[in-house]
Amino acid sequence: MTDPLLVPCAQCAGLNRIPAERLQDRPRCGRCKGEVLPAHPFALEQSAFSAQLKGDLPLLVDVWASWCGPCRAFAPTFEQAAARLQGRCRLAKLDSEANPQLATRLGIRSIPSLLLFRNGVEIGRQSGALPLPQLLAWLAQQGIAA
Repeated sequence: MTDPLLVPCAQCAGLNRIPAERLQDRPRCGRCKGEVLPAHPFALEQSAFSAQLKGDLPLLVDVWASWCGPCRAFAPTFEQAAARLQGRCRLAKLDSEANPQLATRLGIRSIPSLLLFRNGVEIGRQSGALPLPQLLAWLAQQGIAA
């Protein structure tokens, strides 16, 4: 048996200990009772950013804005990726217009931009929208299998 993984809740950012073999079982948060690992991207806010970086599962952040055509076109692909990667990688969307200070701190120069974090450290960055096969291939290069 392996040690449980620490995973921040998508809703309240509370840390949860989840056995690795239970990640696909739709675990609930001990604090807010929400779904810890939803099969869709969750909204990331500046106030919860540092808490969401904690934990043992990678975090893929899509930085976007509502006025951006490529961002809106990429949204369904990112949604599909979230369903495919549930339990292996957490996917979040950061609205750069609603969180300009965080977008600046992250060095966002163009959108859409994808940032991949593991153990609180950025390990990958991709500018521009990708089709699902290329997105999954990029993640596989980063060590995240779909």
